[in-house]
Amino acid sequence: MMQDEAKKACLSRLKRVEGQVRGLVKMVEDDRYCIDVVNQVQAVIAALKKAEGEILKDHIAHCVEHAIRSGDKKAQREKVQELVQTLARARD
Repeated sequence: MMQDEAKKACLSRLKRVEGQVRGLVKMVEDDRYCIDVVNQVQAVIAALKKAEGEILKDHIAHCVEHAIRSGDKKAQREKVQELVQTLARARD
């Protein structure tokens, strides 16, 4: 579960992305110049990557840290494995 401040910031960022995607739909509907559309797609991707980074940062700072402090070796291994899998998918 995300911390309140991180959740608020993430929701704000994602709502902006949502607006950008609606703008992209309109650009395609209006037959805008391809490179302009691609530039906007890249901006959306960059914004999503920032949101992803913030969510991962919050997860590490709270969920992973909690597992470490708990001393529960199984929980620690699970949290690390989740991160490894998530980061591996992000590279694909």
